[in-house]
Amino acid sequence: MPLDKPKANFAPIKLPYADNALEPVVSAKTISFHYGKHHKAYADKLNELVAGTAYDGLSLDEIVKKAAGNDKDKAIFNNAAQVWNHDFYWQSMTPKSSEPSGKIKDALQSSFGGVKEFKEAFAKAAVAQFGSGWAWLVKGKDGKLEITTTSNADTPIAHGKTALLTADVWEHAYYLDYQNRRPDHVKDWLDKLANWSFAEKNL
Repeated sequence: MPLDKPKANFAPIKLPYADNALEPVVSAKTISFHYGKHHKAYADKLNELVAGTAYDGLSLDEIVKKAAGNDKDKAIFNNAAQVWNHDFYWQSMTPKSSEPSGKIKDALQSSFGGVKEFKEAFAKAAVAQFGSGWAWLVKGKDGKLEITTTSNADTPIAHGKTALLTADVWEHAYYLDYQNRRPDHVKDWLDKLANWSFAEKNL
């Protein structure tokens, strides 16, 4: 490998809002642990794991897709996908959430029958996700919107799907604020934080 090949230098994205901007659904204390410690630890570990390997110099998306399904590189996949998932998650929220409108509203209507029906189906999937994982709104290869869940670090981009929005249902995402009340957290997340302009941009 050339000596001048750039070394991995992944870091969490800069939050697009203040640490306390998502309260009371996501508190500043949760942000300090979730973003400041968990997310940072994944990025730091990824930098360590890819240094001097065939993954060094690749983009985050490229690392996730290249490592997916490769048992030998499972640790690289887990850390890369968690950096990607978390970067996406922070952008999936906004303190200025409003109801879906425009193209994303039309797409929800076409795929689920309406915004209310989408929220009910998404909440059901998010609450039913066993253990740690994620609930996603994705666009499938046929262009139709779908709700899917992934366990642990798994991510839709490893399966050829386009992510539009995600809710993190690992306990560290909500436990300080909601304890074991995942259903309440998911409902409040959908009603008060979901970033529909971000979802429409991804559409």
